[in-house]
Amino acid sequence: MPNPSSMSIGPQRLEGELCLVDPPCGIVVFAHGSGSSRRSSRNIQVAEALQRRGLSTLLFDLLTYDEADNRANVFDIPLLAQRVMDAIDDLSSRSDQRIGLFGASTGAAAALVAAARRPQAVRAVVSRGGRPDLAGNALNEVVAPTLLIVGGADTEVLAMNRAALDRLHCDKRLEIVPRATHLFEEAGALEVVASLAGAWFLEHLRPNSGD
Repeated sequence: MPNPSSMSIGPQRLEGELCLVDPPCGIVVFAHGSGSSRRSSRNIQVAEALQRRGLSTLLFDLLTYDEADNRANVFDIPLLAQRVMDAIDDLSSRSDQRIGLFGASTGAAAALVAAARRPQAVRAVVSRGGRPDLAGNALNEVVAPTLLIVGGADTEVLAMNRAALDRLHCDKRLEIVPRATHLFEEAGALEVVASLAGAWFLEHLRPNSGD
């Protein structure tokens, strides 16, 4: 497994951990959910699985410590999306690797808005138990291939994702993990998420995957 290196993102100098795989198949930026951080154990588990499949990863804090103390900020999708765009811009300035976004919960909405605003840079999006409905009209503008992964027992969020899927006009897919709840805490559920995400990113981020 590659050793992470520290990376500061955007004008706020947000703390991030960049793991570069050699040779790389692309880089996946993680957008964590409400009340979480770059140290999300679930995102770390998925990131490590992606690294084993040849994908570089960036996990970073979407908010500063002071911002995170204000609960309203964790649901401020335009703010969170701007932070994801800052990460995309920083990575694009230092590398020509293809970029994918992996968002969880509210982070999925931020990832989708960022994908709509950076269509040339973002080549694929994966949402884990996400709230794509919070992306609003940006859903109609996403061009990056988008995979929505939802737990079969997460009925309310599943309904939101079905509705969001209808609004997406890109290459899209909804994958339901049977019996899984919102946090995918059931045995083997997160491994299924990582497998689905890895396959999606490799399909769309590999250099020979087309433009």
